[in-house]
Amino acid sequence: MDLHFTAEDEAFRREARDWLDDALSGDFAVVRGRGGPGDEHSLFDERWAWEKHLGAHGWTAVGWPAEHGGRGLGLHQQVIWFEEYARAKGPGRLGHIGEGLVGPTVIHFGDAAQQARFLPGIRSGEELWCQGYSEPGAGSDLANISTRAERDGDGWVIHGQKVWTSLAQWSQWCFVLARTDRDVPKHKGITFLMVPMDQPGIEIR
Repeated sequence: MDLHFTAEDEAFRREARDWLDDALSGDFAVVRGRGGPGDEHSLFDERWAWEKHLGAHGWTAVGWPAEHGGRGLGLHQQVIWFEEYARAKGPGRLGHIGEGLVGPTVIHFGDAAQQARFLPGIRSGEELWCQGYSEPGAGSDLANISTRAERDGDGWVIHGQKVWTSLAQWSQWCFVLARTDRDVPKHKGITFLMVPMDQPGIEIR
């Protein structure tokens, strides 16, 4: 595997560097270097505006296929983008759960209607996601999750609790991993549910 950057890669690096240096000046200078470890909850409104600014200029979901709104960048240029983002002290991302976890899952497993509904809001930065994975008694051990979901007509009723659900107090959506079949081995029978956060029965602490 060739790990050297090509001339095209280095031209992309200059493009990314110039854009970031310009964008993180002026109105967005306040978020530069913010939102990292220990500072995750700072300047939420300003960082959400930054997410939307990234989306409006095509700098979110850079590795997604072009047909789903991404840039379709190869691995080398994705690495360059993240290197330059770190070098420029870009703020901690608010859209990383949607962009890195939900989006690729919907692209790979979702149907056309789900892709049309969820991908644009993630890519634009308009809709934020949190993750419903870990639990108090299971940590990140997926085989031991106890949250369950049962069919109710066209929907689901979910019973359980999730922890380490970063951004839950601000997110519009949560992906919830819930047990939907208790008669199969513990690492099976689990469903990935996309749950709106603004509904009765959800308590955020």
